[in-house]
Amino acid sequence: MILNRYERMVAKRYLLPGKGEGFIFLVATISLVAVALGVAALIIVMSVMNGFRAELFDKIVGLNGHAVVQGHGGRLADWRDVLAEVRKTPGVTEASPLIEQPLLATSNGRVEAILVRGMQVGDILENPTLKGKTIDGDMALLRAGTERVGIGSRLAAKLGARVGTRVTIINPAGQTTPFGTVPREISYEVAAIFEVGVFDYDEAFVIMPIEDAQLLMLLGDEIGMIELKTVDPDAVGEILRPLQTKLSDRAMIIDWRSMNAQLFEALEIERIAMFVVLSIIVLVAVFNILSSLIMLVRAKTRDIAILRTMGAARKSLLKIFVTVGVSIGIAGIGTGMILGFIFLYFRQGIVRGIQFVTGQNLWDPSIRFLTELPSRTDPVEVAAICGLALFFSFLATLYPALKAAGTDPVQVLRYE
Repeated sequence: MILNRYERMVAKRYLLPGKGEGFIFLVATISLVAVALGVAALIIVMSVMNGFRAELFDKIVGLNGHAVVQGHGGRLADWRDVLAEVRKTPGVTEASPLIEQPLLATSNGRVEAILVRGMQVGDILENPTLKGKTIDGDMALLRAGTERVGIGSRLAAKLGARVGTRVTIINPAGQTTPFGTVPREISYEVAAIFEVGVFDYDEAFVIMPIEDAQLLMLLGDEIGMIELKTVDPDAVGEILRPLQTKLSDRAMIIDWRSMNAQLFEALEIERIAMFVVLSIIVLVAVFNILSSLIMLVRAKTRDIAILRTMGAARKSLLKIFVTVGVSIGIAGIGTGMILGFIFLYFRQGIVRGIQFVTGQNLWDPSIRFLTELPSRTDPVEVAAICGLALFFSFLATLYPALKAAGTDPVQVLRYE
Protein backbone atom coordinates (compact mmCIF):
# COMPACT_ATOMS: atom_id res chain seq x y z
CA MET A 1 0.00 0.00 0.00
CA ILE A 2 1.67 3.23 -1.25
CA LEU A 3 0.71 6.47 0.50
CA ASN A 4 1.28 9.94 -0.89
CA ARG A 5 2.78 12.74 1.16
CA TYR A 6 -0.36 14.10 2.80
CA GLU A 7 -1.68 10.58 3.53
CA ARG A 8 1.55 9.75 5.34
CA MET A 9 1.35 13.02 7.28
CA VAL A 10 -2.25 12.38 8.41
CA ALA A 11 -1.52 8.74 9.30
CA LYS A 12 1.48 9.81 11.39
CA ARG A 13 -0.63 12.43 13.12
CA TYR A 14 -3.30 9.89 14.00
CA LEU A 15 -0.72 7.49 15.42
CA LEU A 16 0.33 10.11 18.01
CA PRO A 17 -2.00 11.26 20.80
CA GLY A 18 -3.73 14.59 20.34
CA LYS A 19 -5.25 16.85 22.95
CA GLY A 20 -7.89 14.96 24.92
CA GLU A 21 -7.01 11.67 23.18
CA GLY A 22 -4.97 10.08 25.95
CA PHE A 23 -7.49 7.29 26.46
CA ILE A 24 -7.44 6.38 22.76
CA PHE A 25 -3.64 6.30 22.86
CA LEU A 26 -3.78 4.07 25.96
CA VAL A 27 -6.09 1.61 24.18
CA ALA A 28 -3.78 1.62 21.13
CA THR A 29 -0.78 0.95 23.40
CA ILE A 30 -2.62 -1.93 25.06
CA SER A 31 -3.36 -3.28 21.56
CA LEU A 32 0.33 -3.17 20.70
CA VAL A 33 1.30 -4.92 23.94
CA ALA A 34 -1.39 -7.59 23.47
CA VAL A 35 -0.22 -8.39 19.95
CA ALA A 36 3.40 -8.45 21.14
CA LEU A 37 2.61 -10.90 23.96
CA GLY A 38 0.59 -13.13 21.62
CA VAL A 39 3.36 -13.26 19.02
CA ALA A 40 6.04 -13.80 21.70
CA ALA A 41 4.01 -16.64 23.25
CA LEU A 42 3.60 -18.34 19.86
CA ILE A 43 7.30 -18.06 19.02
CA ILE A 44 8.39 -19.30 22.47
CA VAL A 45 6.00 -22.25 22.63
CA MET A 46 6.57 -23.41 19.05
CA SER A 47 10.37 -23.10 19.42
CA VAL A 48 10.33 -25.09 22.68
CA MET A 49 8.07 -27.76 21.15
CA ASN A 50 10.34 -28.00 18.09
CA GLY A 51 13.39 -28.16 20.33
CA PHE A 52 11.83 -30.85 22.51
CA ARG A 53 11.03 -33.04 19.52
CA ALA A 54 14.41 -32.41 17.86
CA GLU A 55 16.40 -33.10 21.04
CA LEU A 56 14.50 -36.29 21.74
CA PHE A 57 14.86 -37.42 18.14
CA ASP A 58 18.59 -36.63 17.99
CA LYS A 59 19.37 -38.40 21.26
CA ILE A 60 16.98 -41.33 21.05
CA VAL A 61 17.70 -42.04 17.39
CA GLY A 62 21.37 -41.11 17.82
CA LEU A 63 21.80 -43.84 20.41
CA ASN A 64 19.34 -46.41 19.04
CA GLY A 65 19.69 -45.78 15.29
CA HIS A 66 16.93 -45.33 12.75
CA ALA A 67 16.06 -49.03 12.96
CA VAL A 68 17.23 -52.32 14.44
CA VAL A 69 17.41 -55.78 12.91
CA GLN A 70 16.44 -58.11 15.74
CA GLY A 71 16.70 -61.87 15.64
CA HIS A 72 13.67 -64.01 16.37
CA GLY A 73 13.87 -64.91 20.04
CA GLY A 74 16.14 -61.93 20.70
CA ARG A 75 19.31 -63.54 19.28
CA LEU A 76 21.19 -63.38 15.99
CA ALA A 77 23.45 -66.39 15.48
CA ASP A 78 24.69 -65.68 11.94
CA TRP A 79 24.95 -61.95 12.63
CA ARG A 80 28.05 -61.38 10.49
CA ASP A 81 26.18 -62.51 7.35
CA VAL A 82 23.18 -60.38 8.33
CA LEU A 83 25.46 -57.41 9.02
CA ALA A 84 27.03 -57.73 5.57
CA GLU A 85 23.55 -57.90 4.01
CA VAL A 86 22.45 -54.79 5.91
CA ARG A 87 25.51 -52.76 4.96
CA LYS A 88 25.09 -53.40 1.24
CA THR A 89 21.43 -52.30 1.28
CA PRO A 90 20.98 -49.05 -0.71
CA GLY A 91 20.21 -46.14 1.61
CA VAL A 92 21.85 -47.65 4.72
CA THR A 93 24.75 -45.47 5.88
CA GLU A 94 25.81 -47.27 9.10
CA ALA A 95 25.26 -50.66 10.69
CA SER A 96 26.65 -51.94 14.00
CA PRO A 97 26.17 -55.10 16.10
CA LEU A 98 24.56 -54.51 19.47
CA ILE A 99 23.56 -56.29 22.67
CA GLU A 100 21.03 -54.69 24.99
CA GLN A 101 19.66 -56.33 28.11
CA PRO A 102 18.00 -55.14 31.36
CA LEU A 103 19.95 -56.45 34.37
CA LEU A 104 20.81 -55.46 37.93
CA ALA A 105 23.84 -53.62 39.32
CA THR A 106 25.06 -53.36 42.89
CA SER A 107 27.66 -51.13 44.52
CA ASN A 108 28.17 -49.76 48.05
CA GLY A 109 25.28 -51.91 49.26
CA ARG A 110 22.83 -50.38 46.74
CA VAL A 111 21.00 -52.26 44.00
CA GLU A 112 19.61 -50.60 40.86
CA ALA A 113 17.93 -51.79 37.67
CA ILE A 114 20.15 -51.07 34.68
CA LEU A 115 20.20 -51.49 30.91
CA VAL A 116 23.47 -53.05 29.77
CA ARG A 117 24.48 -52.03 26.26
CA GLY A 118 27.27 -53.94 24.55
CA MET A 119 28.84 -52.13 21.58
CA GLN A 120 31.96 -52.44 19.51
CA VAL A 121 34.70 -50.21 20.91
CA GLY A 122 34.87 -48.10 17.76
CA ASP A 123 31.12 -47.48 17.90
CA ILE A 124 31.35 -46.44 21.57
CA LEU A 125 33.99 -43.82 20.78
CA GLU A 126 32.31 -42.50 17.62
CA ASN A 127 28.64 -42.59 18.63
CA PRO A 128 27.39 -38.97 18.21
CA THR A 129 25.17 -39.16 21.30
CA LEU A 130 27.98 -40.41 23.56
CA LYS A 131 30.83 -38.47 21.97
CA GLY A 132 31.85 -35.48 24.07
CA LYS A 133 29.35 -36.33 26.83
CA THR A 134 31.84 -37.89 29.26
CA ILE A 135 31.89 -35.84 32.48
CA ASP A 136 34.46 -37.97 34.31
CA GLY A 137 36.95 -40.64 33.25
CA ASP A 138 37.61 -41.71 29.66
CA MET A 139 35.54 -43.89 27.33
CA ALA A 140 38.75 -44.84 25.48
CA LEU A 141 39.64 -47.07 28.45
CA LEU A 142 36.82 -49.45 27.51
CA ARG A 143 38.53 -52.42 25.90
CA ALA A 144 37.47 -56.06 25.55
CA GLY A 145 38.63 -58.18 28.47
CA THR A 146 39.54 -55.25 30.74
CA GLU A 147 36.26 -55.47 32.68
CA ARG A 148 35.66 -51.73 32.52
CA VAL A 149 32.34 -49.96 31.86
CA GLY A 150 30.88 -46.51 31.37
CA ILE A 151 27.74 -45.57 33.30
CA GLY A 152 25.21 -42.73 33.24
CA SER A 153 25.60 -39.84 35.65
CA ARG A 154 22.32 -40.41 37.50
CA LEU A 155 23.00 -44.12 37.83
CA ALA A 156 26.42 -43.26 39.28
CA ALA A 157 24.74 -40.98 41.82
CA LYS A 158 22.23 -43.69 42.79
CA LEU A 159 24.96 -46.30 43.24
CA GLY A 160 27.33 -43.86 44.92
CA ALA A 161 29.89 -44.77 42.25
CA ARG A 162 32.81 -42.72 40.93
CA VAL A 163 35.54 -43.43 38.39
CA GLY A 164 37.52 -46.37 39.77
CA THR A 165 34.61 -47.77 41.80
CA ARG A 166 33.82 -51.48 41.35
CA VAL A 167 30.24 -52.22 40.25
CA THR A 168 28.87 -55.76 40.23
CA ILE A 169 26.45 -56.58 37.43
CA ILE A 170 24.06 -59.45 38.05
CA ASN A 171 22.58 -61.58 35.26
CA PRO A 172 19.71 -63.64 36.81
CA ALA A 173 19.70 -65.98 33.81
CA GLY A 174 23.00 -67.57 34.80
CA GLN A 175 24.30 -71.11 34.52
CA THR A 176 22.10 -74.10 35.26
CA THR A 177 23.38 -76.43 37.97
CA PRO A 178 21.94 -79.51 39.74
CA PHE A 179 20.80 -77.06 42.44
CA GLY A 180 19.04 -74.69 40.04
CA THR A 181 20.05 -71.61 38.10
CA VAL A 182 22.92 -69.68 39.62
CA PRO A 183 22.89 -65.93 38.73
CA ARG A 184 26.01 -64.75 36.97
CA GLU A 185 27.84 -61.93 38.75
CA ILE A 186 30.82 -60.06 37.32
CA SER A 187 32.55 -57.06 38.90
CA TYR A 188 33.52 -54.15 36.62
CA GLU A 189 35.53 -51.01 37.18
CA VAL A 190 33.80 -47.71 36.32
CA ALA A 191 36.10 -46.17 33.69
CA ALA A 192 33.83 -43.31 32.61
CA ILE A 193 30.68 -41.45 33.67
CA PHE A 194 28.62 -39.84 30.90
CA GLU A 195 25.61 -37.56 30.69
CA VAL A 196 23.73 -37.49 27.37
CA GLY A 197 20.89 -35.29 28.66
CA VAL A 198 18.06 -37.84 28.45
CA PHE A 199 16.93 -38.78 31.96
CA ASP A 200 16.16 -42.45 31.22
CA TYR A 201 19.55 -43.01 29.59
CA ASP A 202 21.56 -41.27 32.31
CA GLU A 203 19.65 -43.18 34.98
CA ALA A 204 20.03 -46.71 33.61
CA PHE A 205 22.62 -47.14 30.85
CA VAL A 206 25.81 -49.15 31.34
CA ILE A 207 28.09 -49.23 28.27
CA MET A 208 30.64 -52.01 27.76
CA PRO A 209 32.51 -53.68 24.86
CA ILE A 210 30.34 -56.18 23.03
CA GLU A 211 32.71 -59.06 23.82
CA ASP A 212 32.28 -58.43 27.56
CA ALA A 213 28.51 -58.27 27.12
CA GLN A 214 28.53 -61.64 25.33
CA LEU A 215 30.50 -63.14 28.21
CA LEU A 216 28.20 -61.61 30.85
CA MET A 217 25.04 -62.83 29.15
CA LEU A 218 26.44 -66.22 28.07
CA LEU A 219 25.70 -65.53 24.40
CA GLY A 220 28.80 -67.15 22.96
CA ASP A 221 29.29 -65.58 19.50
CA GLU A 222 25.69 -64.39 19.20
CA ILE A 223 24.36 -60.82 19.50
CA GLY A 224 20.94 -59.34 20.17
CA MET A 225 20.44 -56.99 17.23
CA ILE A 226 22.02 -54.85 14.54
CA GLU A 227 21.54 -51.11 14.80
CA LEU A 228 21.47 -49.16 11.54
CA LYS A 229 21.09 -45.64 10.17
CA THR A 230 19.75 -44.53 6.81
CA VAL A 231 20.08 -41.49 4.57
CA ASP A 232 16.55 -40.36 5.47
CA PRO A 233 14.95 -41.37 8.80
CA ASP A 234 11.50 -40.35 7.53
CA ALA A 235 11.80 -42.82 4.62
CA VAL A 236 13.26 -45.65 6.68
CA GLY A 237 10.30 -47.95 5.90
CA GLU A 238 10.75 -47.68 2.14
CA ILE A 239 14.53 -48.02 2.36
CA LEU A 240 14.42 -51.19 4.46
CA ARG A 241 11.47 -52.90 2.78
CA PRO A 242 13.73 -55.02 0.45
CA LEU A 243 15.89 -55.98 3.43
CA GLN A 244 12.85 -57.07 5.44
CA THR A 245 11.88 -59.44 2.60
CA LYS A 246 15.36 -61.00 2.54
CA LEU A 247 15.62 -61.45 6.33
CA SER A 248 12.02 -62.39 7.12
CA ASP A 249 12.95 -65.97 8.06
CA ARG A 250 15.81 -64.93 10.37
CA ALA A 251 15.00 -61.53 11.83
CA MET A 252 12.52 -58.66 12.02
CA ILE A 253 13.13 -54.95 11.44
CA ILE A 254 11.82 -52.37 13.89
CA ASP A 255 12.22 -48.69 12.92
CA TRP A 256 12.35 -45.64 15.21
CA ARG A 257 8.72 -44.75 14.53
CA SER A 258 7.55 -48.12 15.83
CA MET A 259 9.81 -47.96 18.88
CA ASN A 260 8.75 -44.42 19.87
CA ALA A 261 5.44 -44.00 18.02
CA GLN A 262 3.31 -42.91 21.00
CA LEU A 263 5.83 -40.35 22.21
CA PHE A 264 6.34 -38.57 18.88
CA GLU A 265 2.63 -38.71 17.97
CA ALA A 266 1.74 -37.13 21.33
CA LEU A 267 4.33 -34.39 20.75
CA GLU A 268 2.94 -33.63 17.28
CA ILE A 269 -0.66 -33.45 18.53
CA GLU A 270 0.38 -31.19 21.41
CA ARG A 271 2.33 -28.95 19.03
CA ILE A 272 -0.68 -28.46 16.72
CA ALA A 273 -3.02 -27.87 19.67
CA MET A 274 -0.73 -25.23 21.17
CA PHE A 275 -0.43 -23.42 17.83
CA VAL A 276 -4.22 -23.26 17.45
CA VAL A 277 -4.81 -22.06 21.03
CA LEU A 278 -2.13 -19.38 20.89
CA SER A 279 -3.34 -18.23 17.45
CA ILE A 280 -6.70 -17.54 19.08
CA ILE A 281 -4.88 -15.41 21.67
CA VAL A 282 -3.37 -13.33 18.83
CA LEU A 283 -6.83 -13.04 17.26
CA VAL A 284 -8.24 -11.77 20.56
CA ALA A 285 -5.35 -9.30 20.81
CA VAL A 286 -6.10 -7.68 17.43
CA PHE A 287 -9.66 -6.95 18.58
CA ASN A 288 -8.02 -4.26 20.70
CA ILE A 289 -6.77 -2.71 17.47
CA LEU A 290 -10.32 -2.79 16.14
CA SER A 291 -11.70 -1.08 19.24
CA SER A 292 -8.98 1.59 19.30
CA LEU A 293 -9.56 2.42 15.62
CA ILE A 294 -13.31 2.65 16.10
CA MET A 295 -12.71 5.10 18.95
CA LEU A 296 -10.24 7.04 16.79
CA VAL A 297 -12.71 7.29 13.90
CA ARG A 298 -15.40 8.59 16.25
CA ALA A 299 -13.02 11.15 17.76
CA LYS A 300 -11.81 12.30 14.32
CA THR A 301 -15.21 12.43 12.59
CA ARG A 302 -15.05 16.24 12.23
CA ASP A 303 -11.46 16.10 10.89
CA ILE A 304 -12.48 13.41 8.40
CA ALA A 305 -15.42 15.55 7.19
CA ILE A 306 -13.12 18.55 6.69
CA LEU A 307 -10.66 16.41 4.74
CA ARG A 308 -13.52 15.20 2.55
CA THR A 309 -14.66 18.78 1.83
CA MET A 310 -11.07 19.69 0.92
CA GLY A 311 -11.09 16.97 -1.74
CA ALA A 312 -9.72 13.90 0.08
CA ALA A 313 -10.89 10.77 -1.71
CA ARG A 314 -12.58 7.90 0.10
CA LYS A 315 -9.69 5.69 -1.01
CA SER A 316 -7.21 8.01 0.74
CA LEU A 317 -9.09 7.84 4.03
CA LEU A 318 -9.32 4.06 3.70
CA LYS A 319 -5.54 3.85 3.21
CA ILE A 320 -4.85 6.20 6.13
CA PHE A 321 -6.81 4.20 8.71
CA VAL A 322 -5.62 0.83 7.41
CA THR A 323 -2.06 2.16 7.72
CA VAL A 324 -2.67 3.29 11.31
CA GLY A 325 -4.03 -0.12 12.35
CA VAL A 326 -1.43 -2.13 10.48
CA SER A 327 1.35 0.05 11.93
CA ILE A 328 0.18 -0.83 15.45
CA GLY A 329 0.13 -4.51 14.43
CA ILE A 330 3.64 -4.34 12.90
CA ALA A 331 5.01 -2.59 16.01
CA GLY A 332 3.42 -5.32 18.16
CA ILE A 333 4.83 -8.08 15.96
CA GLY A 334 8.34 -6.59 16.08
CA THR A 335 8.18 -6.18 19.85
CA GLY A 336 6.84 -9.72 20.22
CA MET A 337 9.71 -11.16 18.16
CA ILE A 338 12.26 -9.34 20.32
CA LEU A 339 10.59 -10.51 23.54
CA GLY A 340 10.34 -14.08 22.23
CA PHE A 341 13.99 -14.30 21.21
CA ILE A 342 15.17 -12.74 24.50
CA PHE A 343 13.14 -15.31 26.47
CA LEU A 344 14.48 -18.19 24.38
CA TYR A 345 18.08 -16.99 24.76
CA PHE A 346 17.81 -16.76 28.55
CA ARG A 347 15.26 -19.57 28.92
CA GLN A 348 17.24 -21.77 31.29
CA GLY A 349 18.11 -18.88 33.58
CA ILE A 350 14.47 -17.77 33.59
CA VAL A 351 13.33 -21.28 34.53
CA ARG A 352 15.86 -21.41 37.36
CA GLY A 353 14.80 -17.97 38.54
CA ILE A 354 11.11 -18.95 38.64
CA GLN A 355 12.01 -22.17 40.47
CA PHE A 356 14.02 -20.17 43.02
CA VAL A 357 11.19 -17.70 43.63
CA THR A 358 8.35 -20.24 43.76
CA GLY A 359 10.27 -23.13 45.32
CA GLN A 360 8.73 -25.45 42.70
CA ASN A 361 10.60 -27.77 40.35
CA LEU A 362 9.26 -26.64 36.97
CA TRP A 363 11.50 -28.95 34.93
CA ASP A 364 11.66 -32.42 36.44
CA PRO A 365 13.90 -34.53 34.14
CA SER A 366 12.17 -37.73 35.28
CA ILE A 367 8.95 -36.40 33.70
CA ARG A 368 10.32 -34.26 30.85
CA PHE A 369 12.93 -36.83 29.65
CA LEU A 370 15.47 -34.02 28.99
CA THR A 371 17.62 -32.36 31.65
CA GLU A 372 17.25 -28.81 30.22
CA LEU A 373 14.52 -26.79 28.50
CA PRO A 374 15.26 -27.19 24.76
CA SER A 375 14.64 -24.72 21.94
CA ARG A 376 14.92 -24.84 18.17
CA THR A 377 13.48 -21.87 16.24
CA ASP A 378 12.20 -22.53 12.73
CA PRO A 379 12.49 -19.36 10.56
CA VAL A 380 9.61 -20.54 8.38
CA GLU A 381 7.37 -20.92 11.44
CA VAL A 382 8.36 -17.49 12.74
CA ALA A 383 7.52 -15.98 9.34
CA ALA A 384 4.15 -17.80 9.39
CA ILE A 385 3.40 -16.50 12.90
CA CYS A 386 4.26 -12.93 11.91
CA GLY A 387 2.24 -13.26 8.70
CA LEU A 388 -0.75 -14.58 10.64
CA ALA A 389 -0.61 -11.71 13.16
CA LEU A 390 -0.22 -9.17 10.35
CA PHE A 391 -3.21 -10.64 8.49
CA PHE A 392 -5.37 -10.50 11.62
CA SER A 393 -4.26 -6.89 12.19
CA PHE A 394 -5.20 -5.99 8.61
CA LEU A 395 -8.65 -7.57 8.99
CA ALA A 396 -9.21 -5.60 12.20
CA THR A 397 -8.62 -2.31 10.35
CA LEU A 398 -11.16 -2.87 7.56
CA TYR A 399 -14.38 -2.02 9.39
CA PRO A 400 -13.20 1.27 11.00
CA ALA A 401 -11.37 2.26 7.78
CA LEU A 402 -14.52 1.68 5.70
CA LYS A 403 -16.54 3.56 8.31
CA ALA A 404 -14.16 6.53 8.05
CA ALA A 405 -14.15 6.42 4.24
CA GLY A 406 -17.96 6.40 4.23
CA THR A 407 -18.30 9.57 6.33
CA ASP A 408 -20.75 12.09 4.84
CA PRO A 409 -19.26 15.58 5.35
CA VAL A 410 -22.63 17.28 4.82
CA GLN A 411 -24.20 15.41 7.73
CA VAL A 412 -21.22 15.99 10.01
CA LEU A 413 -20.70 19.72 9.29
CA ARG A 414 -24.36 20.70 8.97
CA TYR A 415 -24.50 22.20 12.47
CA GLU A 416 -20.87 23.40 12.69
